[in-house]
Amino acid sequence: MNPSTSNPSTSNPSASTDAASPVKGAKPEAMQTLEVSDNEATVGKCFTDKPKMSMRNVNVFYEDKQAIHDVSVDIAKNEVIAMIGPSGCGKSTFLRSLNRMNDTVEGCRVEGKICMDGEDLYAPKLDVVELRARVGMVFQKPNPFPKSIYDNVAYGPKLHGLADSRVDLDEIVEKSLRKASLWDEVKERLHQAGTGLSGGQQQRLCIARAIAVSPEVILMDEPCSALDPIATAKIEELIEELSQNFTIAIVTHSMQQAARVSHRTAYFHLGRLIEVNPTEQVFTMPAHRLTEAYITGRFG
Repeated sequence: MNPSTSNPSTSNPSASTDAASPVKGAKPEAMQTLEVSDNEATVGKCFTDKPKMSMRNVNVFYEDKQAIHDVSVDIAKNEVIAMIGPSGCGKSTFLRSLNRMNDTVEGCRVEGKICMDGEDLYAPKLDVVELRARVGMVFQKPNPFPKSIYDNVAYGPKLHGLADSRVDLDEIVEKSLRKASLWDEVKERLHQAGTGLSGGQQQRLCIARAIAVSPEVILMDEPCSALDPIATAKIEELIEELSQNFTIAIVTHSMQQAARVSHRTAYFHLGRLIEVNPTEQVFTMPAHRLTEAYITGRFG
């Protein structure tokens, strides 16, 4: 965001690059500070009784720059949790820490505890390839392999030895494409290139590829941002169906999408987790002034 649009009243230089001025015509009292103190705790319902994933005091650094500050939150089994916030707030950085995708970024380091079913995902001896099968990722832009539709889905099961025969592999491919609501559209052209599909179909192919290795958690980083409204609606319906079998964490810039698909919503601001609450509460009675300012359009 252009610094020239930032709130000139804030004394925090880093805040000026992430937060726009209040909407034109806003009352002076609405121009609240966008700063967050270092010792300000996250408000709301951050923790669950039986978490699938548990994060405690997570800090993420890119060399000397701290991108995530002391985040603690649980994600429950079969929950869809949406992560929202202005650009640059750290939500995607935090999401990518959950399956160690940040390991591929030079100079990035993660501190704190990130566990799944009680297992430390940053333990030195942990197999990262196996972890990324258990915690799958769907990216912002569809990225099918330059292979056939069949081979896109079959790649993971082959790599991890999940199929003992071609019959088993065929079954995994069909089952995955059905779960991704794509089978009926591609069953007659499985051996054609996946890159020849429409954008929405490619994204569902990527979802099928992710679920083919039977993950426990699926991470989605703005999965609909490059799609048209019809394709977006199909993905959103799919997320609801998938939550019956998978735990899902989704980063989205669309507050309407967060309201439609998630059970809880987490609001990030300048690298800090400000609020976590049931989605309906976040969008009707937010517990924090910054959450309210964001969802009412005063900045972002």
